[in-house]
Amino acid sequence: MSSIPDSREIGVPETGFQGKRVTVMGLGLLGGGVGVARFLAAQGARVTVTDLKDEAALAESVARLDNLPLTLHLGGHADADFVEADLVVVNPAVPEASPFLAKARAAGVALETEINLFFKLCPAAIVGITGSNGKSTAASLAAHLLGAGPRRPWLGGNIGRSLLEDLAEIRPDDLVVLELSSFQLERLEPTGLSPAVSIVLNVTPNHLDRHRTLEAYARAKQPILLNQRPGDAALLNADSPIVSTWGAVGRGRKLFFSTKEQVERGAWLDGDRALWRDGGAPSPLLKRGDLALRGAHNLANALAAAGAAVLCGVPIEAIGPRLKTFRPLEHRLEPVRTLDGVTYYNDSKATTPEAAIAAVRAFDEPVVLIAGGYDKHLPFKDFGKAVHERARAAVLLGDTAESIRQAVDEAGGVPTRLVADLAAAIQEARAVAKPGDVVLLSPACASYDMFDNFEERGALFKKLVMEL
Repeated sequence: MSSIPDSREIGVPETGFQGKRVTVMGLGLLGGGVGVARFLAAQGARVTVTDLKDEAALAESVARLDNLPLTLHLGGHADADFVEADLVVVNPAVPEASPFLAKARAAGVALETEINLFFKLCPAAIVGITGSNGKSTAASLAAHLLGAGPRRPWLGGNIGRSLLEDLAEIRPDDLVVLELSSFQLERLEPTGLSPAVSIVLNVTPNHLDRHRTLEAYARAKQPILLNQRPGDAALLNADSPIVSTWGAVGRGRKLFFSTKEQVERGAWLDGDRALWRDGGAPSPLLKRGDLALRGAHNLANALAAAGAAVLCGVPIEAIGPRLKTFRPLEHRLEPVRTLDGVTYYNDSKATTPEAAIAAVRAFDEPVVLIAGGYDKHLPFKDFGKAVHERARAAVLLGDTAESIRQAVDEAGGVPTRLVADLAAAIQEARAVAKPGDVVLLSPACASYDMFDNFEERGALFKKLVMEL
């Protein structure tokens, strides 16, 4: 078995931000904007934070910037913040076609991202994880499993925590696990950097409102592999029709994982156990019973995370015992309570049809499904089939409610009810559910039609369920 090198051999260079005029474009609510603003202010930069949302909408993030020497321009953008800056740090959610980015480029202002800055400055080896579904769980699993090895793990990225402020504490012999979105990765390629170990879980239609086509979306993910060096490694999902064809992308060594078939190098499922092979004879990696998470999709996440841990030097015999201590993340098939014989699950993170399909199929019990939300222009045909096959009933809400109902009806149908909000959905689901059933919030859609993010949606679901 092989392992990745101790570091990327770059150390933490002088940042050179002292006195520089830096505009942070997009404060947001997910942590990246706050993290980079705090980091730049600490480096002595003259920081201006600008966002289209106003201070009331960004109150939680604004509170984390209290007493820092920076300027807030919220509720809109001003040209001067882009053409008179030395650097603009762009939030991943900002599209390339933004006219303000065009103005910055025309003025010769450099553009950067929070994740690119971290890649350039991080002294430790990076394990990067991407995919349309399962990124947060797989990244958390990987960081958890790395804790069984000799090197200190850090977890950050798209999971909601910038690690820029931790750079002073991150040592070259540590390991950093980053969850990486397509929005973050599409701007990484020009840096010439990729993770030392890269995991690609799957690629299915997502964010087509931004990327327009599945091909463009898939291409946006590939920088996780494109700049790998020959000593780096990548774990690819052999069961993904798209990802399984990426063996020649980048110069890193390729291994695969599969829940369906044996692979030449990597991890695969053999009955109730998983095996690992990286040259030579296979070795036991883990057992199904080691994983407390439901669903075949989480078994695939565990194979990927375990493979990454082995590549990073964790003893293979430590994987199973360590895996047993991992618990579901919030908003990801999270059990909330059992009431009147019905168990309620919060899967608000399922913001794509594929994620919700995996959730519905994770249960042997009859499912009363709550779904629907913001329209990202994703197809619901396969989701409709899964609901028809596995659900007792569906309660639908949000912009996509009618589209989902049509997909379910075309697949053969189940009893459906369209409701106005989440509170009404929970009451309707409770009325339909029988003892032994599961009420599952797995929306298959983003939350932006009714909520700021999936966390807010999931938190309200749990609150309302606990009040039943």
